[in-house]
Amino acid sequence: MGFGRPRSDSTGVFTFMNMAKKTKEAVKKTIEQTLWDSANELRGNLDAAEYKSVVLGLVFLKYINDCFKVKHDELVAEGDGFEEDPDEYIGDNIFFVPTDARWEKIIQASLTSEIGVVVDAAMEALEKENKQLKGILPKNYARPELDKRRLGNVIDIFENNLHFTGAEARDVLGRVYEYFLGEFAREEGKKGGEFYTPSCVVRTIVEVIQPYKGKIFDPACGSGGMFVQSSKFIERHRGNINKISVYGQELNSNTWRLAQMNLAICGIEANFGDSFGDSFHDDKHPFLKADFVMANPPFNVSKWGGDQLRDDPRWQYGIPPEGNANFAWMQHMLYHLADDGRIGLVLANGSLSSQQGSEGDIRKNIVNADLVEGIIAMPSQLFYNVQIPCCLWFLTKKKAQPGKTLFIDARNMGYMKDRTHRELSCGEETEDHGNDIARIADTFEKFRAGTLEAEKGFSAIATIEDIKEQDFILTPGRYVGIAEVEEDGEPFQDKMERLTSELLDLFAQSHTLEDEIRKQLASIGFTIK
Repeated sequence: MGFGRPRSDSTGVFTFMNMAKKTKEAVKKTIEQTLWDSANELRGNLDAAEYKSVVLGLVFLKYINDCFKVKHDELVAEGDGFEEDPDEYIGDNIFFVPTDARWEKIIQASLTSEIGVVVDAAMEALEKENKQLKGILPKNYARPELDKRRLGNVIDIFENNLHFTGAEARDVLGRVYEYFLGEFAREEGKKGGEFYTPSCVVRTIVEVIQPYKGKIFDPACGSGGMFVQSSKFIERHRGNINKISVYGQELNSNTWRLAQMNLAICGIEANFGDSFGDSFHDDKHPFLKADFVMANPPFNVSKWGGDQLRDDPRWQYGIPPEGNANFAWMQHMLYHLADDGRIGLVLANGSLSSQQGSEGDIRKNIVNADLVEGIIAMPSQLFYNVQIPCCLWFLTKKKAQPGKTLFIDARNMGYMKDRTHRELSCGEETEDHGNDIARIADTFEKFRAGTLEAEKGFSAIATIEDIKEQDFILTPGRYVGIAEVEEDGEPFQDKMERLTSELLDLFAQSHTLEDEIRKQLASIGFTIK
């Protein structure tokens, strides 16, 4: 242990403390974390983007098998011989699992070189038997670059640790799926952001626009997070999930399939078009007028083909520049918005102030059309793909407060979930950090009701004339101002003397720690010059 060198007593203390820390962390691990850690260790030479479909496909397969088995055992116990009748399962919203797709067969083959072929055959059998799964399940487990021993080990991990039974089966699956998507996005970095929007961002949008019923549309739907959070919103508010219709579009073929799997898991029927496709050049829902439009499109996309669409009827407020698709996305969403609908849109902060190309004029026209209900400046470090802060635009054609726009500066909200990523608190699993999302949503509710009292440094209400005076720049900081700092009553001279003394103490501690670290490194043969 320790490069073959004897440990000093001090090193032993440090080692014991580290072991204790790791043990404590292990105790705190959720089933999602345990599964991820185990499965990810077996990834081998596959990158996160490739491995994503492997793991999530197996999670999906295990889930529908577990649900099927519960119902199958019930039918066997009844003794009427209906356990192989697909109609008995469809009525309970359970996928029928044919013999070739059953988990027992997967397990039997898990330690053989044929496991990839068996899993692919299972996916094909499921699609054949369940029309809503047709064309969406991954069928690439037999490819040579996927190590079959590692694949068998992942299946074994799921067999022993992943169980979907009882009334909470779907909730458990949702948590596992969302956790895995987040971890894959983290590992994929910039590319990961193309399919995954942090749940706290999605939830903020959903809580503000409140999609209780009607048509919900996401023209850049990624893995379908907006729809999943919408269903959760309805559940939290005791609504009826059957009162919403879901429409989506996605450019990436793998992500398009992933989104449909994600929604199938949640029991949400969705129309994602007949295939994947470009929202600008191959609109899969050309006549759709949605009650709620939500999206996190790719930021600042250039060369999006705008030169081929200069006469497009969607550009009611100005022709978007070829060098940036931000306002093309916004106008595409406005085009698909019902007369009394609401939009929640994630964009880069540049959309609030840019004057490049026609962006300033488009923003001016949208403001003058009284479409901007609210703007939120979000904290940095929320996204896995970009560290720059973003903003949320909320638009509607029928404002509760005509001629007025709500500005919220949320840049200082949230907490650091880990060393590099921030989250907005939601009050459930984040009780220690309050409930940022509820505070934002409540602010919007009070604004719509006409009862909001502006809070300096956080919220403000501006008229179109106010915005005109700011040259149609929508950066919330211009409107909310700076929060007043409460005086603590300590005289300036006393405060400086106290802080200086504390700083000197910290300097002394740092020197002591530096000396100790040098000693420990020297004890194992390393010297810092």
